Amino acid sequence: MTTDPAPDHGQLLTGRVLTPGRLVPDGAVAVAGGRIAWVGELRSIPAQWAQAPAPPDWRSGLTLLPGLVDVHCHGGGGAEFGADPGAAFVAAGHHHRAGSTSVVASLVSAPPSELVASTRVLATAVACGELAGIHLEGPFLSTARCGAQDPATLTDLDRDLLDRVFEAAPQAFAQMTFAPERGGGAEVPALLATGGALGAIGHTDAEYATVAAALEAIAGAGARGARPLATHLFNGMPPMHHRAPGPVAAALAAAARGDAVVEVIADGVHLDGGTVRMVFDAVGGGQVALVSDAMAASGLPSGDYTLGGRAVQVRGREARLLDGGSLAGGVSTLLDQVRWCVQELGLDLREVVTAATRTPARALALEGVGELALGMQADVLVVDEQLALQAVMRRGAWL
Repeated sequence: MTTDPAPDHGQLLTGRVLTPGRLVPDGAVAVAGGRIAWVGELRSIPAQWAQAPAPPDWRSGLTLLPGLVDVHCHGGGGAEFGADPGAAFVAAGHHHRAGSTSVVASLVSAPPSELVASTRVLATAVACGELAGIHLEGPFLSTARCGAQDPATLTDLDRDLLDRVFEAAPQAFAQMTFAPERGGGAEVPALLATGGALGAIGHTDAEYATVAAALEAIAGAGARGARPLATHLFNGMPPMHHRAPGPVAAALAAAARGDAVVEVIADGVHLDGGTVRMVFDAVGGGQVALVSDAMAASGLPSGDYTLGGRAVQVRGREARLLDGGSLAGGVSTLLDQVRWCVQELGLDLREVVTAATRTPARALALEGVGELALGMQADVLVVDEQLALQAVMRRGAWL
C-alpha cells in the first residue's frame, strides 16, 4: 500500500476502527490539519467527509489503531538516547516508523554531569515534538536490584541533581524511577512533583509497606496523571512470596484499586506469558502500560552493543550484559508486544491496545495522543488481519 501526504482538504481512512472502548467493524477516520476531524461508523459519516479521498491503494480488511505510546524506551535503530542530538532522532524515528508515535526517552543511571547533559539535549527533541518526554531510570536505585544499571552510579537522593535536571529540561522531565528505601526516598515524590515529574517505583528491594507508602505519596503529590508507575513490574524487584509480598504485591494491589499503573514488558523474555495474562486479568488494561524498554539494538540483528556504556550481547530477542548476564533492556517494539499478547496469549485486542496507548498517555498526561477521538492528533496505526504493520500516520503525515 502506498501512502502520500494528505491533501489540505483531508483524507478518509476506512476499516475496523478501535475507538475508546469500542471496536467499530465498519468504521472511518477523517483526518485534516494533522488532527482527527471525525471518527465513527462509516454509515454515519457527515457529508463534508464522505467525499474525502482515501490514500492511494487503500484496501479493505485493514484495522486502524491509535498510535502507540511508549513511556519507557532507551533507544533503537542503532542509537541510544543520551547526549548525542542526532541519536535521539535516529532512535525516535525507528520507533515512530514501527508504530510507536509517542516515545518517552529513558536514561539509565549515570554520573550527574552526564545525566544533566543528556536531559538538556533530549529537552530540545521534546520541544520540537520528536519526543514526548524524558524518563530518568535512576540513579536513586537499589544496588541489590540494579539489573543492568551501573552500581557505581547509584546513590541516595541528590537534591542538586534534581534541581539541575529541572533547569535543563523544563516541562520535558516526565517521570523518574526510584527505590523508596534509599536515603531520602520518602522526599522524592514531592520533589519530583515540584518540577512536574511523576514518580515511579522500581529497581527496589523494599518491603510491601515501604512501597505502598511510596505509591500513596506519589499519588498525593499530584504530578502528571497523579497515578504512580511501577517500572517494568517484576523486573528489578524481589519475587513475590506469600510471606514477603514486596514491591510486586504492593504495586498490583494499588493498580487493582485504580491507584497505580504497572509497566509490563510483554516481549516473551522479561516475563512469562502466564505472568502477563495474570496481570491483565488482575488489574485490566486501564492499569497496565506496555513498555518496550528497548535499547539501541531494537530493529537490528544479533550482535554486540552497549547500554549506558556497558557491554551488551544480543541474541535473538534477548539483550544481556556481558558482565553478569542481567537482562539489559529489550529489542522489541510495542507493536511486537501487542501482537504477542493478542495472538500468543489470547488477550482481548481492546485491552491490549488500551495498555499500549490510552493508559500510558493518561499516566503521564500526554495531551492529544493515545486515542482515535475527535480533536486528537492524527496518530494512526494501520495493521492487517494478523496485526502486521501496513502504514503509520503521525500528526497527519504518513511515515
